[in-house]
Amino acid sequence: MADDRLRITPTVAVDASDLTYRVSRSGGPGGQHANTTDSRVEVTLDVRHCSGLTPPQRALVISRVGPVVRAVAADTRSQAKNRELARTRLVGRLAAALRVAPPRRPTRAGRGAREERLRGKHRRSDVKRLRGRPDRDD
Repeated sequence: MADDRLRITPTVAVDASDLTYRVSRSGGPGGQHANTTDSRVEVTLDVRHCSGLTPPQRALVISRVGPVVRAVAADTRSQAKNRELARTRLVGRLAAALRVAPPRRPTRAGRGAREERLRGKHRRSDVKRLRGRPDRDD
């Protein structure tokens, strides 16, 4: 039963039946094995028809990633390993799209930080002032 749902976050899981797999031959150089094996895996999820997402989650994913989320893996010679890699990449994309950043609370610089900034400005000012030509009196 654990394989029929793809866990995205601790609270979100997608049915495996919502995923579409497509296999093809990997590109690039290779020997005889690479030219005859369909080891490249592309997994897609149509977010609009996904039953594991609530409507607000669906809208968030569509606004950030688009209506169809794809992940491709052609890293290994094994189709099974590439299938797992593609699923892992899809989970990462969906988790990133669902992540909501906490609101930023504006803060002010502390007294020590302000004083250090002013000391740095004075040091830089002294360096620039001493860079000029020497007085004729010297």
